[in-house]
Parts: sequence; structure tokens; C-alpha cells
Amino acid sequence: MAVLLETSKGNVVIDLLCDDAPRTCLNFLKLCKIRYYDHCKFFDVQKDFVCQTGDPTNSGDGGASVFGLLAKDDEKLRYFEDEIHATRKHDKIGTVSMAPRGRNGNASQFVITTREGAVDALDGTRTIFGEVSEGLDVLRAINGVYVDENGRPWQNVRIKRTIVLDDPFDDPPGLEALIPSGTPPRNEEAEDDRLEDDFDVEAELNKDASVVEEEKRDREAHNRAVVLELIGDLPDAEAKPPEEGLFVCKLNPVTTDEDLEIIFSRFGKVLSCDVIRDFKTGASLGYAFVNFEHRHEAEAAYFKMDNVLIDDRRVHVDFSQSMHHLWKNFKRFGKNGGTSEDHDAAEGKVSSRGMKRTFQGSGRTTFELKSNAMGHISGGNAAMAMAEDKRDRDRDKGRTRDRSRDRDREHKRDRSRDRGREHKRDRSRDKDRKRDRSRDRDRDRDRDRDRDRDRKRDRSRSRDRDRDKKRDRKRSRDRDERDRR
Repeated sequence: MAVLLETSKGNVVIDLLCDDAPRTCLNFLKLCKIRYYDHCKFFDVQKDFVCQTGDPTNSGDGGASVFGLLAKDDEKLRYFEDEIHATRKHDKIGTVSMAPRGRNGNASQFVITTREGAVDALDGTRTIFGEVSEGLDVLRAINGVYVDENGRPWQNVRIKRTIVLDDPFDDPPGLEALIPSGTPPRNEEAEDDRLEDDFDVEAELNKDASVVEEEKRDREAHNRAVVLELIGDLPDAEAKPPEEGLFVCKLNPVTTDEDLEIIFSRFGKVLSCDVIRDFKTGASLGYAFVNFEHRHEAEAAYFKMDNVLIDDRRVHVDFSQSMHHLWKNFKRFGKNGGTSEDHDAAEGKVSSRGMKRTFQGSGRTTFELKSNAMGHISGGNAAMAMAEDKRDRDRDKGRTRDRSRDRDREHKRDRSRDRGREHKRDRSRDKDRKRDRSRDRDRDRDRDRDRDRDRKRDRSRSRDRDRDKKRDRKRSRDRDERDRR
């Protein structure tokens, strides 16, 4: 009669005392057989005292006996009675006993003593049903783990699985339906802030300095991204610039976007190529953004075109880190970004200011705005493009002015209507108040009249009682005088 517990610290064999506690041993063996204890944590480790486990919820408040499980979680059968013997004591390390919720409150939780000597405080209150025969070194390792002030280990210690080595009891009816075909999956706890049992502390401590530094930089970068999101400089902390985009700088002012598009098109399909210009003069600012259809095309252009001579200037090529287009997309569609429906909505549509919106890749989540307002596509006629842009802005201002007048007019009309409604509502409210006050006065008058009537009746009854008492006293005196005579 023994059970093997495979824990994250090693294997422990428990010999069961079936003669002293048959019902408790039956419960323990059958729970092990249905893999009830798999993935249970040692959630309470009190150094040199006991370690407690057996609760699938890992909180200390859960667990049920096999009898309760067979009875469809009947609360009356969730617990079973104690089997305490005066001769059995917690007199050595590795003594296994139940962890009841009270008298006759045994379910599935149990404790194992970790003190080398006796643990007298548990004698007479717990059902002892086994002792550790193998794996005392594992038990000492569990006893030595780091815990918080509540005894919960900082690194989880789990029962990975249980193996029944010898079972003298027959299976209760219905138990076979509860036996799983394999090890049940572990339920991940979303709010668990502890290191998992498979976390290698030694490997973490012996990690190479370069790896530690790289992880530190990644964490710092993420923290900075979170701060930028909070202050509004990034649409989302996890947002990343498109991997298909390149940044080209140190350009000759005479280089146009058409020239760059022709040069970079040898590496793949160029979706957009924009030389950035001054919005007033239209002069080139010496840098541009080139966007390809696929990432490998951008990588090939990056390796081949860096430090290349273009129009007597050696240009520098790097991957773009601009979030401009992501910001535009974020303002339209939120953190989810553009979808295929957004792509269909934007495909082929041109705004009033000549901004053609094209979707960067089928099913992608970013919009790429390709502008011809500054003459990037139409041959570089910046002056004409600027004049057209000015006309568009003036027309937009006029429309904005008209809309503002319409809003003011509608606002005045709405306010007049609101005042009329409020006046009617106030008059109706005043009528209701007057009617309520009149009803209250009538009610108070009736109540006062009834109270006066009750008082008069009470005074009349009091006078009658006094008159009766006087008459009775007089009769009594007359009777006494006759008796004396």
C-alpha cells in the first residue's frame, strides 16, 4: 500500500497505514488514481514544521473527497470523519496526515511533517494515514525553499503526477468514469506572480553577461515605449514601424523621388518613394522614405545601397523608424489598426488635397499615404502643386466657416426650443406642487380632527372610570358602617 509522488523537487514514496485509517487511505488512493493531485502546489511551507498540499485551487480553501466527487459534489459528502488513534503520533519527519477544515472535515488536503523530531501540536487533531519511506532528501529540499510571510514559496513546488504502487481497495462504483486517459493539463493562473517550478534559477544566475545586458536593454526599451504611449508620442507601446520601409538620407537636393524609385525598383516592387520637401519652398530636405512590397526586398536594398553614390552624393540607407503612417492609421481605426475592410474602403480613393491612400500589403495593419500634393509623382512641379494646395486650403476654410455658421444657427434654435420646453415643464411642475400641497393640507386637517375626537373620547372614558371608582368606594364605606352596627 504505497503511492509515488513525482514533485518538481524529486520523487517521494508514501507508505499508507491502511489498518489504522482505512477510509482515509481509500480516499487518498482513489484521488491519486483519478489524478486529482496532479499539478497541485505545496502552497504552505512552514520551515521545520509541515508542508501542505492537496488543494487543486492552490488556495487552501478547495478540495473534495473522492466520496463527494462520486456524489456529484454533494456538499454533505464532500468531507468524511476523522480516524484518530491515540497510539499514532507525529513523532518523526515525513509523517503524513490530513489537513481538515475542522472536526470530521477531511477532504483532499494533507500535510507532511518536515521537523526531524516530533510535532506534538498536531497530535490528537489530525488523522495520520502514512509516512514517507523514500525521498526524505526531497522533503528537506521542499522545507528549505524561500517563502513569503504567509509560507507560500517564491518558486512554485508542484506535485507533477501521482502513481499508485499498491492498492488493496476495490474501486467504488462510478470511479472509472473519473479516471483520465493521461495527465490532465495544468490550469494557468493569470495572477500568479511566482516563478514556475520549471524555471532554472541556476541557469538564470549563471547567464552570460552579454545576454543579461541585451535583456536589460530590451526591458528598458519597452519601458520607454510605455512612457511614450502614456504621453501620446506612440499610438501603442507594442507598435513597430513597417519592416518594408527604408530611410535614405544625405541626398543631393536635385534628386527627385522618381529618380530614387527607378534606382530602388531593381530590388523589387516599390509601393511609395517620397523625397521630403519644405512645405513652404518645396526644396528637398535631403532625405526620403522608400517602401517595398516585401521585407526581403527592403533588406536586399539596405545591404546594396548603403554608401552608394547618387547624383554625386554618397547616401546613407537604414531601416525606417518613422511612426507617422502608423499614427494616421491609429487616429482612424484605433489600436487595432487597418483591416482588410479598411483596405477595401481606402483602395483607389483620393482626398480633396490630392493624398492618395494605398494599403501597404494585402491584409496588413498600416496605411501608407503616398502624396502627390508636392509634385513627387507628377514630375516635381512644386510651385503648381503648392498653388493647388493653397486653393484647397482656402476652399476648406470657407466650408469650415459655413459649417460654423450653420452650427451657431442650429444651436440658437435648439436653445430657444429648450427654453420653451423648460418653461412648460416648470409650469406643470408648479401645478403638481400646488396640488400636492393642497392634498397634504387636507390630509393633515383630517388627521388632526381624528386625533381631537380620539382625545375627547379618551377623556370621557377617563371621567366614567373615576365616577365608577368613587361609587365603589362609597358603597364600600356604607357596607363597613352597616357591619359595625
